[in-house]
Amino acid sequence: MKLKFGSVEENVVTREEFPLEKAREVLKDEVIAVLGYGVQGPGQALNLKDNGFNVIVGQRKDSKTWDKAVADGWVPGETLFELEEACEKGTILQFLLSDAGQIALWPSVKKHLTPGKALYFSHGFGVTYKEKTGIVPPADVDVILVAPKGSGTSLRRMFVEGRGLNSSYAIFQDGTGRAKDRVVALGIGVGSGYLFETDFYREVTSDLTGERGTLMGAIQGIFAAQYEVLRANGHTPSEAFNETVEELTQSLMPLVAENGMDWMYANCSTTAQRGALDWWKPFRDATKPVFEELYDSVKTGKEAQKSIDSNSKSDYRVKLEAELKELRDSEMWQAGATVRKLRPENN
Repeated sequence: MKLKFGSVEENVVTREEFPLEKAREVLKDEVIAVLGYGVQGPGQALNLKDNGFNVIVGQRKDSKTWDKAVADGWVPGETLFELEEACEKGTILQFLLSDAGQIALWPSVKKHLTPGKALYFSHGFGVTYKEKTGIVPPADVDVILVAPKGSGTSLRRMFVEGRGLNSSYAIFQDGTGRAKDRVVALGIGVGSGYLFETDFYREVTSDLTGERGTLMGAIQGIFAAQYEVLRANGHTPSEAFNETVEELTQSLMPLVAENGMDWMYANCSTTAQRGALDWWKPFRDATKPVFEELYDSVKTGKEAQKSIDSNSKSDYRVKLEAELKELRDSEMWQAGATVRKLRPENN
């Protein structure tokens, strides 16, 4: 159906117009092979299985993620296989490894993409930056995308709670004439709240910008800046953390999610409203040049190349853990660990 988002009309698919029963009918003869059991793999695989689809998992044996798959109920030799065996068995290959992992495994996946199969992504990276990744699918398969707007952990949690995480969907290549039905059925199957239309290029550029911006990079930078200013002016770690992070995540953001920013403002004091209305434009003006620089870096492929270069190194995970440890050991997030323990639901 078409819905207006502000003044712009867009194509969306809802559960009402494409119910789960229809999705099951579309995919009744398919074997969905989920390749990779890291970030998106567990949530999508488990949701599909619980929704009644024929799902198998492909993962490297003798790895932590193989053990996690076994712990989640996947049975070696029945529903859990080595990656290449899963590629052979699957009619839909959900390519959910990391971007670097996709580059490394692509030759093995490509040889199992026989006519009529579907290659499914949850990120447009590999195909959009094909000059850098070498991922060029054969012409006689469907190449489709469903990108949940959140982590695989959130996708699973919301599914278990009877809710849904919104997802985008795209068709890069319709090799069978069934790509649209397949991608929408998969989007419903993984537990999407609703599906909105995009393409591979727009998905990857918006995603890379969002991750580096308000979703992860910018929010950590803003948290750190406010926390440091409060601490430098004599506020305690608990006070600085509560005013910077806890109140936002536990009180205000749920209100925004419920009914929007204006509704959240309306449910705060008039003093808070006045200050927020006075200061949001200066913050916009200060950060917009950074977002423009960020988007340009994404658009020109610089961010993709950085990701490929760093994530392909043998010591990538060691260096990543060191950088994450810097965040984890910072005073702000050490204070946060204590604050979270003190929440009423944890006592």
